[in-house]
Amino acid sequence: MTTAAVPDRVRRRTEDDEYRPFPNEEGRNSRQQTLEVPALVRALRLPMRMRILEIGCGRGIALPPLARLLEPVRLTGLDIEPGLLMEARLRIDRAGIRAELVPGDARAMPFPAASFDLVIDFGTCYHIARPVDALREVARVLAPGGMFVHETPLSQLLSHPVRAFGRKIPWNSEPRFGRPRRAILWCARSLACRA
Repeated sequence: MTTAAVPDRVRRRTEDDEYRPFPNEEGRNSRQQTLEVPALVRALRLPMRMRILEIGCGRGIALPPLARLLEPVRLTGLDIEPGLLMEARLRIDRAGIRAELVPGDARAMPFPAASFDLVIDFGTCYHIARPVDALREVARVLAPGGMFVHETPLSQLLSHPVRAFGRKIPWNSEPRFGRPRRAILWCARSLACRA
């Protein structure tokens, strides 16, 4: 069956299952930039001057505060939507920070193994099909001892009560991540050092 033969409602359902984009809500953007990112950095005591990747960076809302608060040696945003990356480029240029923006899927990242010390996810794994593939990719691109920071189910429920309903991350599918260190709305998991 060709794409043209697939009814629009069926094709839309398949796309929704694969990736569910976020609406642009200025209030949420502002809260993430001024409240959420600083609280996350403090609550989890994130390390400074690391190689940082944000998966699903979208419009780049978190990149300027991450740059300011953590002074990374490398800051990279990855997103599947080229239009959102264009908005992110304008945002980081206005903020006067250096960040690399890369088009790509969190389930098949275009980075060599061990490229980052810190990977941050503000909910992407909850909003894509096959989050297990994203977990494997995060483990692959993290350096040994690196940290994966992500939202907790509570954070997702508060932010997106309808969209997050029933979505779970299959943590037992990626045994290289250690026990989580929790800070109510966020979690940090270290990647086991390889022998």
